[in-house]
Amino acid sequence: MTFLITSSVFEQGAAIPSKYTCQGDDVSPPLSWEGIPDGTQSLALIIHDPDVPSPDNPKRIWVHWVLYNLPPDTTALVEHTDTAELPPGTQEGINDWKRTGYGGPCPPMGRHRYFHTLYALDTVLDDLHKPTRKQLETAMQGHIIAEAELIGTYQK
Repeated sequence: MTFLITSSVFEQGAAIPSKYTCQGDDVSPPLSWEGIPDGTQSLALIIHDPDVPSPDNPKRIWVHWVLYNLPPDTTALVEHTDTAELPPGTQEGINDWKRTGYGGPCPPMGRHRYFHTLYALDTVLDDLHKPTRKQLETAMQGHIIAEAELIGTYQK
């Protein structure tokens, strides 16, 4: 079975509904996955936008959500998942609003892409004390078994 991440509210390459953005309720979309590879000890999720400030002239990546040490038997995150609803053992990282939790799309101009990347890891990571995306990626090096990616788009 292929390692796959999906959402019930948008398809691969399609627009993310405004409910999940700064122009709506700014809550996390429902996400689910299947095909977790054998040997997976934990999962990590990073949602980012590589098109800041504009898709025509990207200068930086904007990070929307960082999670790690999700248990390997986890198969979904419900809509509007907050800290209290995370699976036991899950750790949170810092997004580019300098806080934990989900921050929805809010592009300054143009139609941006939002990458929802799920990583299957061969280890449970040490407590990284609210890492940034880069710190988490460094800690995951050499431990990634597989990646699954869902891309949604949004334009104000």
